[in-house]
Amino acid sequence: MNKYAGSALAALLLLAAAPVLAAPSAAIMAAVADPSRPDNDKAVDALRKPAETVDFAGVKPGDKVAELAPGAGYYTRILAKVVGDSGKVYTYAGRPTVPANPPVAPNVVPVAGTNADFAVPEPVDVVWTSRNYHDFQNAMPDMSGYNKKVFAALKPGGTYFILDHAAGADAADDVHSALHRSKEAVVRREVEAAGFRFVASSDILRNPADDKTKRVQEQDVRGKTDQYLLKFVKPR
Repeated sequence: MNKYAGSALAALLLLAAAPVLAAPSAAIMAAVADPSRPDNDKAVDALRKPAETVDFAGVKPGDKVAELAPGAGYYTRILAKVVGDSGKVYTYAGRPTVPANPPVAPNVVPVAGTNADFAVPEPVDVVWTSRNYHDFQNAMPDMSGYNKKVFAALKPGGTYFILDHAAGADAADDVHSALHRSKEAVVRREVEAAGFRFVASSDILRNPADDKTKRVQEQDVRGKTDQYLLKFVKPR
């Protein structure tokens, strides 16, 4: 065998050995492709990678989801479509005087309450928080009680999904307030202390060009921060 054929064979063997990542489900792809989604949402899909993100979290048709601090509803609209008519999305707002974003589908149920009093009407399959764990840290210096409320809200075997702007590992303890970022290792420690088991992390929203020294709202980094995804499970 000549060296070129050998190289080609080695490349083929490497490809064969590489893990094959399954594509997001049809329900997720249809939710992201839904033509009724606002243009402003679709304009940031390339940066936010919603199909891959929802797939990593494991949301599926029929699930009941509690979405924390839903904001303008970017993920609310997608989650509502993914879980479908047999599922439900509870949007929980962090301020009692400000309701959760208006219902975007019949299966979306706004729930108002303070951060510290988080609860939903029934056990859910997934508790979802996107880009706001650092806000919870700002509001509640001791996160143990909050994460225990999340634990209580989930069914046994349920998933706690956290996506946030990454802070540097050596950042100051007040980085969640100063830069609106959170330390991945600190978040993991806080969540596991509440009884959760860590399942996986994902690098799909990592951005090595972000040096993590700027506030996430600054123009040159806004929407392009280095972000981590973590998935935890409530043991059965």
